[in-house]
Amino acid sequence: MTKTVTGLFDQYADATAAVDQLKAAGISDDDISIVSNNADGRHKGDTNDVAEDAGAGAGIGAAVGGVGGLLTGLGIMAIPGVGPVVAAGWLAATAAGAVAGAVVGGAAGGIIGALTDSGVDERDAHVYAEGVRRGGTLVTAKVDDARASEAEAILKRSNWVDLPARRTAYEGQGWKGFDDASKPYTQAEIDADRARYPGRVL
Repeated sequence: MTKTVTGLFDQYADATAAVDQLKAAGISDDDISIVSNNADGRHKGDTNDVAEDAGAGAGIGAAVGGVGGLLTGLGIMAIPGVGPVVAAGWLAATAAGAVAGAVVGGAAGGIIGALTDSGVDERDAHVYAEGVRRGGTLVTAKVDDARASEAEAILKRSNWVDLPARRTAYEGQGWKGFDDASKPYTQAEIDADRARYPGRVL
């Protein structure tokens, strides 16, 4: 049996460190995915078809301005309610594939749908999507059940977000769930939101 292990990171550097450690543990590039808010313009380039790139087997490997040769098939796409993201891997391909040539506005649902279809709780999937909207980076790995605890430990020690605590924080601000009709956060709004969480390195 396969399990999807997922972590949300406030800092892109933490997410890339997690990916590097997952790879070092022997988890295949094909089973790892990353989706990161790009409101700060960290990655440059034209918007392209992430589904085509990632679906062609370009997972996570050679460098595209990343850490330790992180991203191959890196694509930039706009997600309704989130804004520009950089993404690679199976989750990106699934999410982008949900809207390739289809209804505009479905990419966000594609990410939530891809997560829930792979076994992630829907409530958690909404927090993950909102976390990316607010400047975060999502890392997912598909692993055998026997390796799930190991993969979770890797993500946790890479400074992942405590999801129940973050859900509580969001709900305390009146949030009820990810809404793809929401206006994407600006970088200033992202910086202000991150300042809410004590102990997070900005």
